[in-house]
Amino acid sequence: MIPSRTTPYITFTIISLNALAWLYELSLPRELLPAFLQANGVVPAILSGSTLSPSMFLFGGAPTLVSSMILHGSWSHVIGTMWYLWIFGDNVEDRLGHGRFVAFYLLCGVAAAVGQTAMDPASQLPMIGASGAIAGVMGAYFVLYPRSRVLTLIPLIIFWEIVELPAIFLLGFWFVMQLFSAGAIAVTANSAGGGVAFMAHVAGFVTGVVTVFALRPRQRPEQYWA
Repeated sequence: MIPSRTTPYITFTIISLNALAWLYELSLPRELLPAFLQANGVVPAILSGSTLSPSMFLFGGAPTLVSSMILHGSWSHVIGTMWYLWIFGDNVEDRLGHGRFVAFYLLCGVAAAVGQTAMDPASQLPMIGASGAIAGVMGAYFVLYPRSRVLTLIPLIIFWEIVELPAIFLLGFWFVMQLFSAGAIAVTANSAGGGVAFMAHVAGFVTGVVTVFALRPRQRPEQYWA
């Protein structure tokens, strides 16, 4: 892993907020949770204006672009996304600076939600999760640290092996898989069934790749290529 030169306060804060939000979800009665997620997740039909909603007349569904980013649907969902943020977020925050990283993270999350909405604007299913924003962090890491090596679990039939893979290969492969999956869903028109919002991942990653060029400092005294 690449050592950070500063303490990743924002990354720690985001992880903490997501953990607290997940604990709050767990505390809700099971019968109330669907309504809570429907109200605080991004509903494409409301965001796109395809469906009228009382909140639409006040805010157009915009607040859910932020609230949805700290909500998750399962233990694996929240642990997986926070693990990726832990791996890649500290280095990106270190490179961009705390303030820029906040703006960057929110922008990628919003772009991810808008991208998924554009793919299926009539969907009534709420989108939740930080994966779109974290995909943007991964895109930034792809640009900033292409030669770094990331520890990865590789399945080998009956056992797993930990290997180091170049970030440019690992993240590039991940993006291609998300793009392929999003394309397959678009062709089969099967997004109404719920599941993983692959287009959100694609939009977040692309936004991260593009935006990091504008937000990163122009000069850096030293580069890490570990």
